[in-house]
Amino acid sequence: MKVLVVGNGGREHALAWKIKQSPLLSKLYVAKGNAGIWQIAEKVDISPTDVERLVEFARKEKIDLTVVGPEQPLSEGIVDAFEDAGLRIFGHRKNAAILEASKVFAKNFMKKYGIPTAFYETFDNENEAVDFIKKMGTPIVIKADGLAAGKGVVIAYTEEEAIKTVKDMFGGKFGEASKRIVIEEFLEGEEASYIAMVKGEELVPMATSQDHKRVFDGDKGPNTGGMGAYSPAPVITPEIEKEILEKIMYPTLKGMKSEGREMCGFLYAGLMIGPKGINVLEFNVRMGDPETQPIMRRLESDLLQHMVDILEDKINQVEPVWSDKWSIGVVMASKGYPGKYEKGFEITGVEEAEKDPDIVVFHAGTDIKDGKLVTAGGRVLTVTAVGDTLVEAKEKVYRAVQKIHFEGAHYRKDIGDKGIKRLYK
Repeated sequence: MKVLVVGNGGREHALAWKIKQSPLLSKLYVAKGNAGIWQIAEKVDISPTDVERLVEFARKEKIDLTVVGPEQPLSEGIVDAFEDAGLRIFGHRKNAAILEASKVFAKNFMKKYGIPTAFYETFDNENEAVDFIKKMGTPIVIKADGLAAGKGVVIAYTEEEAIKTVKDMFGGKFGEASKRIVIEEFLEGEEASYIAMVKGEELVPMATSQDHKRVFDGDKGPNTGGMGAYSPAPVITPEIEKEILEKIMYPTLKGMKSEGREMCGFLYAGLMIGPKGINVLEFNVRMGDPETQPIMRRLESDLLQHMVDILEDKINQVEPVWSDKWSIGVVMASKGYPGKYEKGFEITGVEEAEKDPDIVVFHAGTDIKDGKLVTAGGRVLTVTAVGDTLVEAKEKVYRAVQKIHFEGAHYRKDIGDKGIKRLYK
Protein backbone atom coordinates (compact mmCIF):
# COMPACT_ATOMS: atom_id res chain seq x y z
CA MET A 1 0.00 0.00 0.00
CA LYS A 2 1.06 3.57 -0.72
CA VAL A 3 0.33 5.77 2.31
CA LEU A 4 0.40 9.56 2.69
CA VAL A 5 0.70 11.10 6.17
CA VAL A 6 -0.46 14.72 6.37
CA GLY A 7 1.12 17.00 8.99
CA ASN A 8 4.42 18.40 10.26
CA GLY A 9 4.73 17.59 13.96
CA GLY A 10 5.79 15.05 16.55
CA ARG A 11 2.42 13.32 16.36
CA GLU A 12 2.86 12.79 12.61
CA HIS A 13 6.42 11.49 13.07
CA ALA A 14 5.11 8.94 15.60
CA LEU A 15 2.24 7.88 13.29
CA ALA A 16 4.63 7.59 10.32
CA TRP A 17 7.15 5.64 12.45
CA LYS A 18 4.42 3.14 13.38
CA ILE A 19 2.94 2.88 9.87
CA LYS A 20 6.46 2.26 8.51
CA GLN A 21 6.55 -1.00 10.50
CA SER A 22 3.49 -2.44 8.69
CA PRO A 23 4.00 -5.31 6.23
CA LEU A 24 1.12 -3.79 4.21
CA LEU A 25 3.21 -0.70 3.38
CA SER A 26 4.99 -0.38 0.03
CA LYS A 27 5.73 3.38 0.00
CA LEU A 28 5.35 6.13 2.61
CA TYR A 29 4.94 9.82 1.79
CA VAL A 30 4.58 12.84 4.08
CA ALA A 31 3.16 16.30 3.43
CA LYS A 32 5.08 18.21 4.52
CA GLY A 33 6.71 16.63 7.55
CA ASN A 34 9.96 17.51 9.31
CA ALA A 35 13.60 16.42 9.33
CA GLY A 36 12.80 13.29 11.35
CA ILE A 37 9.94 12.07 9.17
CA TRP A 38 11.98 12.69 5.99
CA GLN A 39 14.37 9.96 7.16
CA ILE A 40 11.58 7.36 6.83
CA ALA A 41 9.15 8.88 4.29
CA GLU A 42 9.39 10.71 0.97
CA LYS A 43 8.80 14.44 1.39
CA VAL A 44 5.87 15.96 -0.49
CA ASP A 45 6.33 19.73 -0.58
CA ILE A 46 2.66 20.61 -0.09
CA SER A 47 1.21 22.34 2.97
CA PRO A 48 -1.13 20.16 5.10
CA THR A 49 -3.90 22.72 4.49
CA ASP A 50 -3.48 22.89 0.68
CA VAL A 51 -6.29 20.39 0.16
CA GLU A 52 -6.64 20.83 -3.61
CA ARG A 53 -2.97 20.06 -4.29
CA LEU A 54 -2.99 17.12 -1.84
CA VAL A 55 -5.96 15.59 -3.68
CA GLU A 56 -4.11 16.07 -7.00
CA PHE A 57 -0.98 14.42 -5.59
CA ALA A 58 -2.90 11.47 -4.10
CA ARG A 59 -4.68 10.89 -7.42
CA LYS A 60 -1.50 11.13 -9.49
CA GLU A 61 0.53 8.83 -7.21
CA LYS A 62 -2.41 6.44 -6.67
CA ILE A 63 -2.19 6.75 -2.87
CA ASP A 64 -4.11 3.90 -1.21
CA LEU A 65 -4.62 5.62 2.15
CA THR A 66 -4.12 9.12 3.50
CA VAL A 67 -3.79 9.61 7.28
CA VAL A 68 -4.45 13.11 8.64
CA GLY A 69 -2.57 14.17 11.77
CA PRO A 70 -3.57 17.76 12.64
CA GLU A 71 -6.95 19.37 13.28
CA GLN A 72 -6.70 22.27 10.80
CA PRO A 73 -7.02 20.25 7.56
CA LEU A 74 -9.85 18.18 9.10
CA SER A 75 -11.78 21.32 10.05
CA GLU A 76 -11.23 22.71 6.55
CA GLY A 77 -12.74 19.64 4.86
CA ILE A 78 -9.78 17.56 3.64
CA VAL A 79 -11.72 14.32 4.22
CA ASP A 80 -14.74 15.54 2.24
CA ALA A 81 -12.47 16.54 -0.67
CA PHE A 82 -10.63 13.20 -0.72
CA GLU A 83 -13.85 11.19 -0.47
CA ASP A 84 -15.43 13.24 -3.28
CA ALA A 85 -12.38 12.33 -5.38
CA GLY A 86 -12.86 8.64 -4.57
CA LEU A 87 -9.73 8.51 -2.39
CA ARG A 88 -9.47 6.59 0.88
CA ILE A 89 -8.63 8.74 3.91
CA PHE A 90 -8.64 8.19 7.69
CA GLY A 91 -10.12 11.18 9.51
CA HIS A 92 -13.37 13.03 10.19
CA ARG A 93 -15.43 14.98 7.70
CA LYS A 94 -15.72 18.74 8.19
CA ASN A 95 -19.17 18.55 9.80
CA ALA A 96 -17.82 16.14 12.46
CA ALA A 97 -14.52 18.00 12.95
CA ILE A 98 -16.57 20.94 14.31
CA LEU A 99 -16.49 19.09 17.65
CA GLU A 100 -12.95 20.40 17.99
CA ALA A 101 -13.10 23.38 15.63
CA SER A 102 -15.73 25.17 17.74
CA LYS A 103 -15.62 25.16 21.56
CA VAL A 104 -19.10 26.75 21.52
CA PHE A 105 -20.48 23.89 19.41
CA ALA A 106 -18.79 21.31 21.67
CA LYS A 107 -20.12 22.80 24.92
CA ASN A 108 -23.66 23.16 23.54
CA PHE A 109 -23.48 19.59 22.17
CA MET A 110 -22.42 18.24 25.58
CA LYS A 111 -25.21 20.14 27.30
CA LYS A 112 -27.78 18.82 24.81
CA TYR A 113 -26.73 15.17 25.20
CA GLY A 114 -26.04 15.20 28.95
CA ILE A 115 -22.29 14.64 28.61
CA PRO A 116 -20.61 15.81 31.84
CA THR A 117 -18.70 19.09 31.47
CA ALA A 118 -18.05 22.26 33.46
CA PHE A 119 -20.78 24.93 33.86
CA TYR A 120 -20.29 27.56 31.15
CA GLU A 121 -21.63 30.50 29.17
CA THR A 122 -20.69 31.65 25.65
CA PHE A 123 -20.07 35.28 24.66
CA ASP A 124 -19.50 37.43 21.61
CA ASN A 125 -19.58 40.65 23.63
CA GLU A 126 -16.77 41.88 25.89
CA ASN A 127 -18.94 43.72 28.44
CA GLU A 128 -21.24 40.74 29.02
CA ALA A 129 -18.19 38.46 29.44
CA VAL A 130 -16.65 40.82 32.02
CA ASP A 131 -19.94 40.99 33.95
CA PHE A 132 -20.07 37.18 34.02
CA ILE A 133 -16.51 36.98 35.36
CA LYS A 134 -17.35 39.43 38.16
CA LYS A 135 -20.40 37.34 39.05
CA MET A 136 -18.57 33.98 38.91
CA GLY A 137 -15.28 34.94 40.60
CA THR A 138 -11.91 33.29 40.02
CA PRO A 139 -10.18 30.99 39.21
CA ILE A 140 -12.06 30.76 35.94
CA VAL A 141 -11.36 29.26 32.50
CA ILE A 142 -11.56 31.32 29.29
CA LYS A 143 -11.45 29.63 25.88
CA ALA A 144 -11.28 30.95 22.34
CA ASP A 145 -14.05 29.33 20.29
CA GLY A 146 -11.90 28.31 17.32
CA LEU A 147 -8.60 26.52 16.74
CA ALA A 148 -5.57 28.12 18.40
CA ALA A 149 -2.92 25.35 18.34
CA GLY A 150 -3.60 24.34 21.95
CA LYS A 151 -2.94 27.86 23.24
CA GLY A 152 -6.49 29.26 23.21
CA VAL A 153 -7.31 28.23 26.78
CA VAL A 154 -6.42 30.45 29.73
CA ILE A 155 -6.93 29.61 33.40
CA ALA A 156 -7.20 33.02 35.08
CA TYR A 157 -6.50 33.08 38.81
CA THR A 158 -7.41 36.73 39.40
CA GLU A 159 -10.23 38.94 38.16
CA GLU A 160 -7.66 41.30 36.65
CA GLU A 161 -6.07 38.46 34.65
CA ALA A 162 -9.48 37.17 33.53
CA ILE A 163 -10.62 40.60 32.27
CA LYS A 164 -7.30 41.17 30.47
CA THR A 165 -7.65 37.76 28.78
CA VAL A 166 -11.17 38.59 27.59
CA LYS A 167 -10.00 41.97 26.23
CA ASP A 168 -7.04 40.28 24.47
CA MET A 169 -9.25 37.65 22.88
CA PHE A 170 -11.89 40.07 21.64
CA GLY A 171 -9.04 42.35 20.59
CA GLY A 172 -7.96 39.72 18.05
CA LYS A 173 -5.24 37.75 19.87
CA PHE A 174 -6.30 34.57 18.06
CA GLY A 175 -7.90 36.26 15.04
CA GLU A 176 -11.19 34.70 13.95
CA ALA A 177 -10.77 31.94 16.58
CA SER A 178 -11.53 34.35 19.46
CA LYS A 179 -14.46 36.29 17.98
CA ARG A 180 -16.57 34.14 20.28
CA ILE A 181 -15.42 32.78 23.62
CA VAL A 182 -16.49 30.25 26.23
CA ILE A 183 -16.11 31.05 29.93
CA GLU A 184 -16.48 28.10 32.27
CA GLU A 185 -16.04 27.10 35.89
CA PHE A 186 -12.60 25.96 37.00
CA LEU A 187 -12.58 22.26 37.90
CA GLU A 188 -10.21 20.73 40.46
CA GLY A 189 -8.61 17.35 39.86
CA GLU A 190 -6.21 15.51 37.59
CA GLU A 191 -6.27 15.68 33.81
CA ALA A 192 -6.10 12.64 31.55
CA SER A 193 -6.43 11.93 27.83
CA TYR A 194 -8.78 9.26 26.51
CA ILE A 195 -8.37 8.48 22.82
CA ALA A 196 -10.19 5.95 20.65
CA MET A 197 -10.41 4.97 16.99
CA VAL A 198 -14.06 5.41 16.04
CA LYS A 199 -16.54 4.79 13.24
CA GLY A 200 -20.25 5.49 13.51
CA GLU A 201 -21.31 4.37 16.97
CA GLU A 202 -18.43 1.91 17.46
CA LEU A 203 -15.02 2.51 18.98
CA VAL A 204 -11.69 0.86 19.78
CA PRO A 205 -9.87 2.39 22.80
CA MET A 206 -6.22 3.38 22.51
CA ALA A 207 -3.90 3.15 25.51
CA THR A 208 -4.60 5.77 28.19
CA SER A 209 -2.23 8.70 28.66
CA GLN A 210 -1.69 11.93 30.56
CA ASP A 211 -0.59 15.17 28.91
CA HIS A 212 1.15 18.10 30.63
CA LYS A 213 -0.23 21.29 29.11
CA ARG A 214 1.49 24.03 31.13
CA VAL A 215 4.93 25.20 30.13
CA PHE A 216 6.68 24.95 33.52
CA ASP A 217 7.13 22.29 36.23
CA GLY A 218 4.30 21.93 38.72
CA ASP A 219 1.74 22.93 36.05
CA LYS A 220 2.78 26.57 36.17
CA GLY A 221 2.79 29.16 33.38
CA PRO A 222 0.70 29.46 30.21
CA ASN A 223 -0.89 26.58 28.31
CA THR A 224 1.06 25.07 25.43
CA GLY A 225 0.31 22.43 22.82
CA GLY A 226 1.71 19.96 25.41
CA MET A 227 5.11 19.58 27.11
CA GLY A 228 5.15 15.84 27.65
CA ALA A 229 3.03 12.76 28.27
CA TYR A 230 3.20 9.22 29.55
CA SER A 231 1.21 6.02 29.09
CA PRO A 232 -0.69 4.35 30.66
CA ALA A 233 -2.32 6.89 33.02
CA PRO A 234 -2.91 5.33 36.48
CA VAL A 235 -5.63 7.93 37.20
CA ILE A 236 -7.82 6.04 34.68
CA THR A 237 -8.71 2.90 36.62
CA PRO A 238 -10.82 0.15 34.99
CA GLU A 239 -13.88 1.54 36.85
CA ILE A 240 -13.20 5.06 35.60
CA GLU A 241 -12.63 3.79 32.06
CA LYS A 242 -16.03 2.05 32.14
CA GLU A 243 -17.66 5.34 33.17
CA ILE A 244 -15.78 7.28 30.44
CA LEU A 245 -17.09 4.88 27.81
CA GLU A 246 -20.68 4.79 29.12
CA LYS A 247 -21.14 8.48 29.93
CA ILE A 248 -18.87 10.23 27.44
CA MET A 249 -17.52 8.30 24.45
CA TYR A 250 -20.56 6.27 23.33
CA PRO A 251 -23.09 9.09 23.95
CA THR A 252 -20.86 11.43 21.90
CA LEU A 253 -20.73 9.04 18.93
CA LYS A 254 -24.47 8.43 19.13
CA GLY A 255 -25.27 12.15 19.43
CA MET A 256 -23.02 13.11 16.53
CA LYS A 257 -24.53 10.38 14.32
CA SER A 258 -28.07 11.46 15.18
CA GLU A 259 -27.19 14.98 13.98
CA GLY A 260 -25.87 13.69 10.65
CA ARG A 261 -22.25 14.22 11.77
CA GLU A 262 -21.09 10.59 11.79
CA MET A 263 -17.51 10.23 13.01
CA CYS A 264 -14.66 8.21 11.51
CA GLY A 265 -11.11 8.65 12.76
CA PHE A 266 -9.57 9.39 16.14
CA LEU A 267 -11.71 10.85 18.93
CA TYR A 268 -9.92 12.36 21.91
CA ALA A 269 -11.60 13.40 25.15
CA GLY A 270 -9.51 15.65 27.41
CA LEU A 271 -10.82 14.86 30.88
CA MET A 272 -10.72 16.28 34.39
CA ILE A 273 -11.07 13.59 37.03
CA GLY A 274 -11.75 15.05 40.46
CA PRO A 275 -14.22 15.87 43.24
CA LYS A 276 -16.95 16.67 40.69
CA GLY A 277 -16.51 13.31 38.97
CA ILE A 278 -15.34 12.89 35.37
CA ASN A 279 -15.86 15.94 33.17
CA VAL A 280 -14.90 16.69 29.58
CA LEU A 281 -12.58 19.69 29.25
CA GLU A 282 -12.41 19.44 25.46
CA PHE A 283 -12.87 17.13 22.52
CA ASN A 284 -10.27 16.73 19.78
CA VAL A 285 -10.93 15.00 16.48
CA ARG A 286 -7.39 13.61 16.10
CA MET A 287 -4.66 12.01 18.16
CA GLY A 288 -3.09 14.23 20.80
CA ASP A 289 0.39 15.69 20.57
CA PRO A 290 2.47 14.69 22.60
CA GLU A 291 0.27 11.74 23.71
CA THR A 292 0.66 9.97 20.34
CA GLN A 293 4.40 9.60 20.83
CA PRO A 294 4.34 7.45 24.04
CA ILE A 295 1.15 5.67 22.89
CA MET A 296 2.76 4.57 19.61
CA ARG A 297 5.81 3.31 21.54
CA ARG A 298 3.47 0.84 23.31
CA LEU A 299 1.41 -0.29 20.30
CA GLU A 300 2.62 -3.75 19.22
CA SER A 301 -0.03 -4.48 16.59
CA ASP A 302 -0.32 -3.04 13.06
CA LEU A 303 -1.75 0.51 13.07
CA LEU A 304 -2.11 0.58 9.29
CA GLN A 305 -4.10 -2.68 9.31
CA HIS A 306 -6.33 -1.28 12.10
CA MET A 307 -7.12 1.87 10.08
CA VAL A 308 -7.87 -0.13 6.93
CA ASP A 309 -10.17 -2.49 8.87
CA ILE A 310 -12.07 0.46 10.38
CA LEU A 311 -12.58 2.07 6.96
CA GLU A 312 -13.83 -1.30 5.65
CA ASP A 313 -16.45 -1.50 8.44
CA LYS A 314 -14.56 -4.21 10.31
CA ILE A 315 -14.08 -2.15 13.49
CA ASN A 316 -15.41 -5.06 15.57
CA GLN A 317 -12.40 -7.11 14.45
CA VAL A 318 -9.84 -4.50 15.55
CA GLU A 319 -7.99 -5.54 18.70
CA PRO A 320 -4.87 -3.47 19.35
CA VAL A 321 -2.07 -5.22 21.25
CA TRP A 322 -0.32 -3.10 23.88
CA SER A 323 3.07 -3.58 25.47
CA ASP A 324 3.11 -4.01 29.26
CA LYS A 325 5.92 -1.46 29.40
CA TRP A 326 5.52 2.15 30.49
CA SER A 327 6.38 4.87 28.04
CA ILE A 328 7.08 8.54 28.48
CA GLY A 329 7.72 11.49 26.17
CA VAL A 330 9.41 14.79 27.08
CA VAL A 331 9.08 17.78 24.77
CA MET A 332 12.19 19.89 24.19
CA ALA A 333 11.04 23.38 23.20
CA SER A 334 12.57 26.57 21.81
CA LYS A 335 13.40 29.45 24.15
CA GLY A 336 10.32 31.66 24.46
CA TYR A 337 7.75 28.97 23.56
CA PRO A 338 4.69 29.20 23.81
CA GLY A 339 5.38 32.87 23.02
CA LYS A 340 7.80 34.20 20.40
CA TYR A 341 10.91 32.18 19.63
CA GLU A 342 13.78 32.16 17.16
CA LYS A 343 14.52 29.36 14.68
CA GLY A 344 17.60 27.96 12.99
CA PHE A 345 19.70 26.76 15.94
CA GLU A 346 21.73 23.60 15.34
CA ILE A 347 20.56 20.47 17.19
CA THR A 348 23.17 17.94 18.32
CA GLY A 349 23.10 14.68 20.27
CA VAL A 350 20.01 12.98 18.81
CA GLU A 351 22.01 10.03 17.40
CA GLU A 352 23.88 9.71 20.70
CA ALA A 353 20.60 9.60 22.65
CA GLU A 354 19.13 6.97 20.31
CA LYS A 355 22.04 4.57 20.87
CA ASP A 356 19.94 3.31 23.79
CA PRO A 357 17.44 0.92 22.11
CA ASP A 358 14.71 2.07 24.52
CA ILE A 359 14.94 5.66 23.25
CA VAL A 360 13.21 7.04 20.15
CA VAL A 361 13.37 10.77 19.40
CA PHE A 362 10.38 12.10 17.47
CA HIS A 363 10.91 15.35 15.59
CA ALA A 364 8.42 18.23 15.57
CA GLY A 365 9.86 21.65 14.73
CA THR A 366 13.01 20.55 12.85
CA ASP A 367 14.53 21.22 9.44
CA ILE A 368 17.77 20.59 7.52
CA LYS A 369 19.85 23.67 6.64
CA ASP A 370 23.28 23.36 4.99
CA GLY A 371 23.31 19.68 5.89
CA LYS A 372 22.70 20.37 9.58
CA LEU A 373 19.69 19.54 11.77
CA VAL A 374 18.19 22.83 13.03
CA THR A 375 15.24 24.09 15.06
CA ALA A 376 12.19 25.19 13.06
CA GLY A 377 9.34 25.48 15.55
CA GLY A 378 8.24 26.02 19.14
CA ARG A 379 8.12 22.37 20.12
CA VAL A 380 11.29 20.93 18.59
CA LEU A 381 11.57 17.28 19.68
CA THR A 382 9.74 14.71 21.80
CA VAL A 383 12.24 12.36 23.41
CA THR A 384 10.56 9.04 24.31
CA ALA A 385 11.62 6.09 26.44
CA VAL A 386 10.10 2.78 27.50
CA GLY A 387 10.77 0.96 30.77
CA ASP A 388 9.43 -1.83 32.95
CA THR A 389 8.24 0.79 35.45
CA LEU A 390 7.29 4.45 35.10
CA VAL A 391 10.23 5.37 37.34
CA GLU A 392 12.63 3.51 35.05
CA ALA A 393 11.12 5.09 31.92
CA LYS A 394 11.43 8.55 33.49
CA GLU A 395 15.09 8.01 34.42
CA LYS A 396 15.89 6.80 30.89
CA VAL A 397 14.11 9.65 29.12
CA TYR A 398 15.83 12.37 31.13
CA ARG A 399 19.25 10.74 30.61
CA ALA A 400 18.53 10.92 26.88
CA VAL A 401 17.27 14.52 27.04
CA GLN A 402 20.55 15.59 28.65
CA LYS A 403 22.49 14.30 25.62
CA ILE A 404 20.59 16.56 23.20
CA HIS A 405 21.50 20.23 22.81
CA PHE A 406 20.31 23.34 20.99
CA GLU A 407 20.51 26.97 22.03
CA GLY A 408 17.74 27.99 24.46
CA ALA A 409 16.31 24.46 24.82
CA HIS A 410 13.84 24.13 27.69
CA TYR A 411 11.73 21.27 28.96
CA ARG A 412 9.77 20.20 32.00
CA LYS A 413 11.58 18.00 34.50
CA ASP A 414 8.47 16.54 36.17
CA ILE A 415 6.82 14.57 33.36
CA GLY A 416 5.45 11.35 34.88
CA ASP A 417 5.57 12.53 38.51
CA LYS A 418 1.78 12.54 38.94
CA GLY A 419 1.65 8.91 37.86
CA ILE A 420 4.59 7.97 40.10
CA LYS A 421 2.91 9.60 43.11
CA ARG A 422 -0.31 7.75 42.40
CA LEU A 423 1.48 4.41 42.01
CA TYR A 424 3.61 4.69 45.14
CA LYS A 425 1.40 6.61 47.57
